Amino acid sequence: MTPVGRGFRVRVYTVVRAIPEGRVAGYGDVAALAGAAGAARQVGYAMAALRDDPAAPVPWHRVIRSTGAIAWGGEPGRPLLQRALLEAEGVAFAGDRVDMARHRWRPDRQDLEALLDALEAAP
Repeated sequence: MTPVGRGFRVRVYTVVRAIPEGRVAGYGDVAALAGAAGAARQVGYAMAALRDDPAAPVPWHRVIRSTGAIAWGGEPGRPLLQRALLEAEGVAFAGDRVDMARHRWRPDRQDLEALLDALEAAP
């Protein structure tokens, strides 16, 4: 069963808000942390549903492909904005890919506990 709907998106956005500045997570990483392993595509849809606003309350730009590449689908100009926002946070690229070994977010125990608490409190 594919997780869809407001509840799933709230969980996804809660996870994405936890990604620290200068770090990135893959769509699959976000899905797994949101309790829906294998729902990477639905995470992509949730990210696409956000406004293209750098001041948005959800830092959508920190979610990329697991390979380190920025997804080029969707709105024109969004990938270039995403890269600029990541570079402004100090995220390093090698060609067209983020250095995942250096910038991939792997929550430590404390971050994971805080995230689980936030997910439990989410509607």
